[in-house]
Amino acid sequence: MSAVLPAAQAPGFWSRALRHRSFVIGAVLTALLLAAALLSYLWTPWAPLEMDMANKLQGPTASHWLGTDAFGRDVASLLLVGARASILVGVIAVGIGLVAGTALGLLAAARRGWVEEAIMRLADFSLAFPAILSAIMLTAVFGPGIVNAIVAIGIYNIPMFARIARGSAKAVWAREYVTAARACGKGAWAITFQHVLPNISAALIVQSTIRFAIAILAEAALSYLGLGTQPPQPSWGRMLSEAQTLMFQQPLLAVFPGLAIALAVLGLNMLGDGLRDLLDPRLARAR
Repeated sequence: MSAVLPAAQAPGFWSRALRHRSFVIGAVLTALLLAAALLSYLWTPWAPLEMDMANKLQGPTASHWLGTDAFGRDVASLLLVGARASILVGVIAVGIGLVAGTALGLLAAARRGWVEEAIMRLADFSLAFPAILSAIMLTAVFGPGIVNAIVAIGIYNIPMFARIARGSAKAVWAREYVTAARACGKGAWAITFQHVLPNISAALIVQSTIRFAIAILAEAALSYLGLGTQPPQPSWGRMLSEAQTLMFQQPLLAVFPGLAIALAVLGLNMLGDGLRDLLDPRLARAR
């Protein structure tokens, strides 16, 4: 049996969450990001790829709330649809890192010895190749695209989650209730899934939220460089790239996607900070 009750199941969790400023602000901003992506499937002010060259480079108007770009496309519609790419990359890339990294980290903590050493040295080697560098290498071989960007960011996330899982799991393996479980004849994998994994889930959830924010930044950077989402699919990073040559003609073209990226990353980071405080049993008892 686990030694502590997860903070998310403790009495009064949601009352504490609603009083936690960072959690509330982060949750609201993250909800707006998700709502924008979902809304784009149902409605946009204009067709996102519809071009109106007669009204290109307009500022905000009653018909085009955030103006139009160099091709006369509605900026508000592009921002709404661009949220899809950010969420898609974040969910899949973080999912790859979470599943593969957690599995490797749990294996390292359970087996120890040369298995742990090999996994950790492989993680150290992987960290030498940042997401952007990995994407450049994949692009050179397979060509640019969102799939290669997802793979590159996902591979970069694996050693991060492996380190978190291994460090947290080793702390759990040292607890008395795990020693008691081993004395009762439970095997390493039974202990891992029944005791270790539930007790490190809070750390993994917090890390997933933070890595999601980093994945959005990485996708925007790769799209800005032309290695991520490809035309005609809208992307916040590519909107910034297209706006850089028009800074003196229509500076708002760079402001809106930049603000969208900043708010999305800010919201996820604040949500992660709030979850860290709320899911840590020691901090939860202190509040």
